[in-house]
Amino acid sequence: MTAADIQATMDHLGAAARAASTAMAAASTAAKNAALLALAREIRAQRPALQAANAQDVSAAEASGLAAPMVDRLRLTDKVVEQMAEGCEQVAQLPDPIGELTNFKRRPSGITVGQMRVPLGVFGMVYESRPNVTIDAASLAIKSGNAAILRGGSEAIHSNLALWQLVQKALVEAGLPADAVQLVQTTDRAAVGRLIAMPEYVDVIIPRGGKSLIERISREATVPVIKHLDGNCHVYIDAEVDLELAVKVTDNAKTQKYSPCNAAESLLVHERQAGAFLLNIGMVFAAKGVEMRGDATALSVLKAMPGAKLVEATEADWSEEYLAPVISIKVVKSLDEAITHINRYGSHHTDAILTTNHPNAMRFLREVDSASVMVNASTRFADGFEYGLGAEIGISTDKFHARGPVGLEGLTSLKWVVFGQGEIRS
Repeated sequence: MTAADIQATMDHLGAAARAASTAMAAASTAAKNAALLALAREIRAQRPALQAANAQDVSAAEASGLAAPMVDRLRLTDKVVEQMAEGCEQVAQLPDPIGELTNFKRRPSGITVGQMRVPLGVFGMVYESRPNVTIDAASLAIKSGNAAILRGGSEAIHSNLALWQLVQKALVEAGLPADAVQLVQTTDRAAVGRLIAMPEYVDVIIPRGGKSLIERISREATVPVIKHLDGNCHVYIDAEVDLELAVKVTDNAKTQKYSPCNAAESLLVHERQAGAFLLNIGMVFAAKGVEMRGDATALSVLKAMPGAKLVEATEADWSEEYLAPVISIKVVKSLDEAITHINRYGSHHTDAILTTNHPNAMRFLREVDSASVMVNASTRFADGFEYGLGAEIGISTDKFHARGPVGLEGLTSLKWVVFGQGEIRS
């Protein structure tokens, strides 16, 4: 496609999305839920066809030498297909936020002032690899009364096309505009450049993928962006802690799955617990082949581990997102040092304290500057589904509009509404 073709195609998608957003903002809860339930039925019914389309993408990815973890993210297994269908049903069961009236107060002038929750309008989403994101984004767009323009990765083009066709069928069945969810059908990177630079059609961009993708979009977009760049999540073992709990939670935070952005990448241990805790978690990590990049104090304890993969940590390790069986480990002298370290090197995503000291837990919650902060729980819970948001459109480490897992409310805004009885300003 030529540059002119790309622009014409994207402008057409944008105009259609803007028109559809008006109808979606006025759509009834019943119609939106009907579309979601129809989509769930279609996903289950069309599983063989979806998996056949997905097999084309997986074969091409393997032939091109795509890294194994990326190929794994690409697969539409039976479990993933069922999760997509269940996700649509769960979003249908969530309360409809649109039109909610809150915070009303009567003013001395006689007017009553409050706020109404409304859709953002049109969001563009650029994502990589995981085709199930097509359904996550579509279901949240439908329930939140928005229109969406989706651009998945070239490696998942056949899967995304097959899923998107089911979305359009479900929308039409429910009496909603098919253009409420559109897919960019070209894999040309120039289409992304146009999508993120047409504020006349698109109200917000949501990137979901690797750091290079998000950095590019943040740098080039002329539309507001909801983003996070890294997931350098910390677990801090406090001076007072239940050791058995600490080992269990730290193991889960790191090894339950290595590739998500909410997996723990950095471990901070209070010096009073360094000996006992590091020996216990070191045995777990050694058995699972996790490489431990520690400071001198941590390594002096861990070197007793037979078969452990030990490396001296560098300055770069403290801020690294590994997405792999690697973890940085530092021994700290105090809670203050732990908080300072997290706020300096962390990515403001998710951080956890494991402690039996309630005042320390509350200080950690107040002072760690992250989108999700946890006490005695695995960082792997930082997820829209686990937080009760239904499907998740992404994670935001920004401080404006949306922060943390972005679900239905993150795709809405508030406008002021005023009720009067003929009052005039004097």
